[in-house]
Amino acid sequence: MLGLPFETIPCDRNGRMDAQVLERRLAAGGVGTVVATMGTTATGALDPLAAIVDLGRRFDFRIHADAAYGGYFILADNLSEETNLAFACMREAASIVIDPHKHGLQPYGCGCVIFHDPSVGRLYRHDSPYTYFTSTDLHLGEISLECSRPGAAAVALWATQRLFPLEPGGEFAKGLESGRAAALELYDRLRGDGRFVSGTPPALDILVWAPRAKRISEASALSQRIFDEAARRQLHLALATLPVHLIDVQDMQRDRDTIVCLRSVLMKPEHHAWVDRIWSILDDATTAAGVKR
Repeated sequence: MLGLPFETIPCDRNGRMDAQVLERRLAAGGVGTVVATMGTTATGALDPLAAIVDLGRRFDFRIHADAAYGGYFILADNLSEETNLAFACMREAASIVIDPHKHGLQPYGCGCVIFHDPSVGRLYRHDSPYTYFTSTDLHLGEISLECSRPGAAAVALWATQRLFPLEPGGEFAKGLESGRAAALELYDRLRGDGRFVSGTPPALDILVWAPRAKRISEASALSQRIFDEAARRQLHLALATLPVHLIDVQDMQRDRDTIVCLRSVLMKPEHHAWVDRIWSILDDATTAAGVKR
């Protein structure tokens, strides 16, 4: 939107930014900001923020943590050690974005950007001659896209967090933990079924997989058929086209560089109790799609 120049860094087989490639790019100079994603919306992967913070001690750049999807999981107590370390390093970021529209229980646009140094708000300032006269401090309306509107989204978020406080061990946190537990259980079932291939274990509550086939193109076509059959049975999955190296395709013939995968986001606390039913429908849909055991 702003027309700023940017470069992308390749990801490793876990879907995370490759820190070694990033280091080489930083050594070449000219990098002002590194954006680390704390939970991608495709696979739920977290970039290696601890390694990025270490690089920040050697090179002069800002860190922006894009925690729009995964940020709330900092409250969960059933994450891997690696994921916990990445979340702990967010305190080193110059700015963090989080989106309550995703895990924050807000069914409408509601996003937040938080700066380590609040004085940078002056760079986003806009003004009018008849507003913001009650204080000499920066007013939220001066530095947000909402301007002087009533802020209904902010009030709704405040009310939600009063009902479900953001505290470890609380009801809200347990809901996040339940979603991750559901994703791990479904992942274990997929790994134990010879009809499927999958990627790395879910870091949060998203998992991706594909049906096993002779060729990548055949697996991609089967993913679409399973998707259709599952929808007919009221199990609504998603499709994601990913680089082949993100999935353990084993001995499939690599006749294309990407593979169409099935994707499931188990973000509701109730999903854990529904894993048996989800698996049963997926089993039926996979059989109906022509995938043999």
